[in-house]
Amino acid sequence: MAATGSEKQGAANGVQSFYVSTPIYYVNDAPHLGHAYTTVAGDVLTRWHRQRGEKVWYLTGTDEHGQKIMRTAETNGVSPQEWCDKLVEEAWRPLWEHLNIANDDFIRTTEKRHTDRVQEFVQDLYDKGEIYKGGYEGPYCVGCEEYKLPGELLDGEGEYAGQKLCPIHKKPVELLSEENYFFKLSEYGDKLLEHYAAHPDFIQPESARNEVVNFVKQGLQDLSISRSTFDWGVPVPWDPKHVIYVWVDALLNYATAVGYNENPAKFGDTFPANVHLVGKDILRFHAVIWPAMLMAQGLPLPGKIAANGWLMVGGEKMSKSNLTGIKPQDLTSHFGVDAYRWYFLRAIAFGQDGSFSWEDFTARYTSELANDYGNLASRVAAMVGKYFGGALPADEAPGEAEQAVRDGLAKAVAEADRRVGDELDFQGGILAVFDFVKQVNGYITEQEPWKVAKDESPEGRARLATILYTAAESLRAVAVLLNPVMPETSQKLWDSLGAEAPLGALAEQRVGDAGTWGLLPAGATVTKGAVLFPRLEEPKKA
Repeated sequence: MAATGSEKQGAANGVQSFYVSTPIYYVNDAPHLGHAYTTVAGDVLTRWHRQRGEKVWYLTGTDEHGQKIMRTAETNGVSPQEWCDKLVEEAWRPLWEHLNIANDDFIRTTEKRHTDRVQEFVQDLYDKGEIYKGGYEGPYCVGCEEYKLPGELLDGEGEYAGQKLCPIHKKPVELLSEENYFFKLSEYGDKLLEHYAAHPDFIQPESARNEVVNFVKQGLQDLSISRSTFDWGVPVPWDPKHVIYVWVDALLNYATAVGYNENPAKFGDTFPANVHLVGKDILRFHAVIWPAMLMAQGLPLPGKIAANGWLMVGGEKMSKSNLTGIKPQDLTSHFGVDAYRWYFLRAIAFGQDGSFSWEDFTARYTSELANDYGNLASRVAAMVGKYFGGALPADEAPGEAEQAVRDGLAKAVAEADRRVGDELDFQGGILAVFDFVKQVNGYITEQEPWKVAKDESPEGRARLATILYTAAESLRAVAVLLNPVMPETSQKLWDSLGAEAPLGALAEQRVGDAGTWGLLPAGATVTKGAVLFPRLEEPKKA
């Protein structure tokens, strides 16, 4: 039975390694919300595991070979390499930096560290008899860089009447006939099904798993792993008239980026990935072709292939080809980067399709971020400043109401940690934290500290101190729990609570410790900083 990433242990200091990847994205155009959605999800997941104290490796990058990129470059009057360089440096890397993506590596498939290892991997499969030469003719979608089965195609209408269309791109396919090299994928169907059965969580969500299982049960065809009609790709080492199929090239980035055939120590410590995050339109490549390639090479399989759903606008998948692509900067300029990171993971259940609307984003921002969370932080800081001169008072007289808050926090920490860290249920984890925020708001409303402040007796002052300490300590925990999702906002709150001086940097705080009550010490200087979520201005009309 093949080992998986979920069974892997990091070698360094006995610390569990946690390796997450996004797809490597085609650089035929600038990134849109769909690309950013997957990348932010991976960033939140890896930040969460870093705050578990784990050794983490987060990989993203760009896929720069294939016919689609070659044609795009020709259309723009530049070489494919020039086009890739321009897009990566002017669009892709700057966006990840803008969105606070804390990736450990950014791999480009045109880099020598990748192309050399790809040739070695494929040569090894050829030497083992896993690859043979043959001919193939069939409908090919350049957008998908994939041969399609006739039954998958759609009948064209209007300008495409009488033509067969790709079901994803809604564009006509091309009939290609080539002499290619083939990987014996058909021999791995039973092995894949056995692996799926032994590891029910290997493909997520369940609907995606069922789709893949049914596809494999229908029987697999051998995979054409070379192209001879164009030359923008990695040359087949034993026959340079061919280039390696872009998907074989692309999938291998998950191995080449962590030292395959180059850095054995790093490779052994990191590979395979615990989680491959992918869009559901590229699920089969990752859940069928990739594990079969690894089986053929005797390498361990990843722990999970997690397919996120599509972002929809007007009932259409968000993409450039459907003219529904939206730049993330269109939203971050209005709502802010942290709110952007929060919204898509909170509003859409990961693994399911979800619709974006400006109105929904505005409503959630105002209700949950500004009113519930931001207003709580502002009120607590203001009251500590007004009643205690900005010095956090001691928790002098806790009672049943305070115990209920402590219990609520413990529940929120456990649920958020399980949902985000283990189940990739970002929405459920975020909701668990915001349910606690609502509980603290309710606690303040019920305890009415502004009324308690009128009682200047020792008992009254002790009661007021306890209420405000309870609220501030709750915010300390919320800052830790939301740091992977909204790092800039959490840092502002951390600074406002005066937590760094006694507790250390926010990024060093462990998720599990968030529920340990009483970490924020009495006497910490609480300040009312900038509003965490400012009132939204009316968007400018185009």
